[in-house]
Amino acid sequence: MRLAPRIIQAMEILQLPMMALQERIEAELQANPVLELREPSQEEETAEETAPREDERGEKDMVVSEADNSGDFERLADFEAEFGAETLEEAPSPAPWRSQEGERDRKMDAMANTPAPAVSLGEYLLDQWAFVEAPDEVKSAGRLIIENIGDDGYLRVSMEDLAVGADPPASVEILRQALALVQTLDPQGVGARDLKECLALQLQVESQAGRDVSLEMELVGSFLKDIELNRLPHIVKKTGKSIEAIKTAIDNISHLNPRPGHLIGQRSAPVISPDIFLSMDDAGQVRIDVPEGDMPKLRISRTYRKLVQERKADVQTRQFIQKNVRAAQWLIEAIQQRRTTVRRVAEEVFAVQRNFLDLGPQALKPLPMADVAKKVGVHVATVSRAVSGKYVQTPLGIYPLRMFFTGGTTTDQGQDMAWDAVRVKLKEIVDAEDKNNPLNDDQLAAELVKHGLKVARRTVAKYRGLLDISPARQRIKY
Repeated sequence: MRLAPRIIQAMEILQLPMMALQERIEAELQANPVLELREPSQEEETAEETAPREDERGEKDMVVSEADNSGDFERLADFEAEFGAETLEEAPSPAPWRSQEGERDRKMDAMANTPAPAVSLGEYLLDQWAFVEAPDEVKSAGRLIIENIGDDGYLRVSMEDLAVGADPPASVEILRQALALVQTLDPQGVGARDLKECLALQLQVESQAGRDVSLEMELVGSFLKDIELNRLPHIVKKTGKSIEAIKTAIDNISHLNPRPGHLIGQRSAPVISPDIFLSMDDAGQVRIDVPEGDMPKLRISRTYRKLVQERKADVQTRQFIQKNVRAAQWLIEAIQQRRTTVRRVAEEVFAVQRNFLDLGPQALKPLPMADVAKKVGVHVATVSRAVSGKYVQTPLGIYPLRMFFTGGTTTDQGQDMAWDAVRVKLKEIVDAEDKNNPLNDDQLAAELVKHGLKVARRTVAKYRGLLDISPARQRIKY
């Protein structure tokens, strides 16, 4: 029971991705006065302070299981002998940021290098609306409309509902006049109430620029569903146009933006910082590296250590220092343990998935987490935490570590193949099919059998959906 809070902390540290771990360390630096940043010049002199003891306390997994946990309690006893009795008091409250003379303030540097927030779609539209000339009641109605436009650029509130809640009051007619003006703002298509109107607004701009888009306007107005279902012969019959003209018009429509609001505002992809770097040496052997990267390096202040050891401070001060020293030592060892566990899990994963590095995803093998947990000697939950949110950089690109844990099937040749590899093979078959006569799901299943993979038709349909592959009738090329 006394060990549980520290085990929980170790498990939390293990689960954090690299960037989240950096944030956690920054928070601990502010909360715990005995923690210090270790400069490169201090590596040798602080090695004894931060390295595990001879009993390799930091190399043991702090995992609650049915196995004997006596070693964990021995480690706790070591801490008690060195720093005093363990107390389960709450962590100290955050203290002001401490910067040594000549040391740059990391938080101020981060704030200085943080880009300004992007302008939202609403702000972007209101900036343009300020220059639109219209009566005051129309200007007020336009602001109300802009406030109700979604991030994708669509207005999904009816004019009647807007009129009910308008302040100052506005009639439906005034709102419609304002909407017509809002729909002239940039980006093109903003303020539309459905996809058809969004595409039509963009085509109107092209028409005003002198392009002949009459056929595109007709297709958008009357044949969107037929285009979705790839019923081009039906469209040819109804419009009297040639199949080539219809295909050209559809190609033009495909270049329009169905979500114009996404052109404005901050929609950046999340930053991925790999925890694991995988490479090959000259002999073709896999090398696993879990570098510390830009992660702050920690040590326990010598000044506070000296105060504890000399026992010159008063009782209350000593208890405060002892509690923070224990918390700091546990944090440092939890970070070291995280690095060790992630490395050991990655080594076992790529001992099984070695062919992935040569052949790609199609060479993935089935790999349950329980198998890796057994080889590493930890609980399955520990492996799950170790791979959560972690990414590995390989010669083939950056992949989530969890991707390499998957179920699978066995080919007719007795070879194990992961479900991800089956999906890759399915995509290869679809890419190579005759587009004038594409394969349906039964035929795709038969093709997989030819490659030694017996997969049910419903499974093929499921994987086809996951790969965003349309049904056969929609893949026909006319």
